Amino acid sequence: MKKSDEYHLPVLLQTSVDGLITNKQGIYVDVTFGGGGHSRAVLSNLGNNGKLIGFDQDEDAQANIPDDERFRFVQSNFRFLKNSLRFIGLKKVDGVLADLGVSSHQFDVPERGFSIRSNARLDMRMGKGIGISAYEVVNTYPEEKLATIFKEYGELKEAYKLANRIVYHRTMAPIETTEELVSKIGSLARSNKHNQFLAQVFQALRIEVNGEMKALEELLLQCAEVIEPGGKLVVISYHSLEDRMVKRFMKSGNFEGKDEKDFFGNPIRPFTPEKGMPIVPGIEEIELNSRARSAKLRIATRNE
Repeated sequence: MKKSDEYHLPVLLQTSVDGLITNKQGIYVDVTFGGGGHSRAVLSNLGNNGKLIGFDQDEDAQANIPDDERFRFVQSNFRFLKNSLRFIGLKKVDGVLADLGVSSHQFDVPERGFSIRSNARLDMRMGKGIGISAYEVVNTYPEEKLATIFKEYGELKEAYKLANRIVYHRTMAPIETTEELVSKIGSLARSNKHNQFLAQVFQALRIEVNGEMKALEELLLQCAEVIEPGGKLVVISYHSLEDRMVKRFMKSGNFEGKDEKDFFGNPIRPFTPEKGMPIVPGIEEIELNSRARSAKLRIATRNE
């Protein structure tokens, strides 16, 4: 089992931690614990009475739990943030950090089926055995639904051709592995965009399998309830769908980007985005960690 930074090299580490902590004796939540890189950095910046709660639905992440009495691990999807906090006796926290990227560990373990670099059964579940797998999506979803997933979550122009190709091949035999899927659809990619095309296909399947967009929506809404006034919401996203949702929510408190108003016509905004957002990694960080190249960091303060 990989541990610590070998499991997942944290992106925009110090910038995100500096943006999160407003009270060194406060209570914070890392809703994407993973390899624990962000969590260890948070703990190193907290005082003796500070507390950190780490969420992760992947049982492999437990191997990275720090030996620190200020830390508590919750094995759960972050969409259950509010109820999970209440279960351990917390109603409010001083800040929430979310690094939405798939961990390097999940990409690098072949049997998880996340990567185009190795051959494995189509799975892509972030929590082992939880929910439907990519195999079920590829082999049972109607053609129209597949096309919608590839168009919305993969932002693929070839969405309908792709869905049609998959349905055609699966009628002859189930598409069971990542290699089989790549061999069936690879010819649809433009010659100079082959890897990008496949990455977008796998992204779309992963988002559908894990219900990522709905989970993020639920997380953001709950953050407005659990973060204390003056506390921080810190989110690192890796593709435009996530970033757009985070940006709109931080600006307006909803996902349409339009202000809701009270009886007197005043905007109802639970958060105020910090100026200069988004923050992106520098050239040096991208050279050290290529997966950081698409990262965008946004920080917002909970209003009174």
